[in-house]
Amino acid sequence: MIHFLKGDATDPQAKGKKLIVHICNDVGGWGKGFVVAISKRWAAPEEDFREQFTNRKQPGSDFKLGAVRFVSVTPEITVANMIAQHGMGARNGVPPIRYDALETCLGKVETFCSAGGYSVHMPRIGCGLAGGKWEKVEAVVLNALKERDVFVYDFV
Repeated sequence: MIHFLKGDATDPQAKGKKLIVHICNDVGGWGKGFVVAISKRWAAPEEDFREQFTNRKQPGSDFKLGAVRFVSVTPEITVANMIAQHGMGARNGVPPIRYDALETCLGKVETFCSAGGYSVHMPRIGCGLAGGKWEKVEAVVLNALKERDVFVYDFV
């Protein structure tokens, strides 16, 4: 079930362990959209993303569409950097969001949350710079995270 809240997704409103999920691109870009709010609050998610991008050609690297990195930022909050955006900007009218990669990422999120007892928090992922449609994103979220409550924040 999705609960819509007004507020800041980097300040999740729930008790217990919280996972903040967001979409990253596969070309190493970090500096616009929701990631700016994350970086203002914590340095570790951006540092991890940049390190993973730098090392993407190393053996064993999984820096590609569908990959997720879970970065602990406080004892109660972890950020999930989900690579579900191919490039930056639309090409030939096709937005950079990749719904199949998002589904793969959210499957990994479900496994992580089930094992660790996390609640899920997010802005309307994929609907800003990634160019996605909330109706499609919502369907993927509901399918992948059907066993848990998801909190979606609209910033005011």
